[in-house]
Amino acid sequence: LRRHARVDRPRRVVLLVDVSGSMAPYADALLRFAHAAARGGRTEVFTIGTRLTRVTRELSPRDPDLAMAAVAAAVPDWRGGTRLGELLREFLNRWGQRGMARGAIVVLLSDGWERDDPALLGAQMRRLHALAHRVVWANPRKARPGYTPTAAGMAAALPSVDAFMEGHSLAALERLAAVVRGADTVAVPEAGAER
Repeated sequence: LRRHARVDRPRRVVLLVDVSGSMAPYADALLRFAHAAARGGRTEVFTIGTRLTRVTRELSPRDPDLAMAAVAAAVPDWRGGTRLGELLREFLNRWGQRGMARGAIVVLLSDGWERDDPALLGAQMRRLHALAHRVVWANPRKARPGYTPTAAGMAAALPSVDAFMEGHSLAALERLAAVVRGADTVAVPEAGAER
């Protein structure tokens, strides 16, 4: 029997960044985090609010201020409401099921406030969890003393979340990056290796 040569390849990372009104105090810092993550390659970034907007290309400039200006021009729904369930369904139907979420680490950066039916968010999170390697949710409000996930959207999403983390500070984002890094490789057969 021939031995199988395997190599480690980084997993795709997908970041879904909430830019709704309730996330306004955190959106800039989270998008700068996304900019740094996207610079490493194999990372896709979307904003969510009342619309789903793919901003990976806008985050490509090396200069973070230029990247933030490009994102600001591309995102039409800053500080609007939040339609997490509907937008997650749109992401899964348009990009996720076709391969972007399959085997990926998907990170939602949101407070979990949902304007629509939380049951829809719960159903879409189950779909996402079935496709992704790992689902991570970073919620800036989790850092508050006495926080409990009572927002209907957050409560509906949690059963399908592999890691629930804070997302309110630089230290919290560093911990988030460490969690993503810890799950970000997959062994694949080397070219020409027998399966």
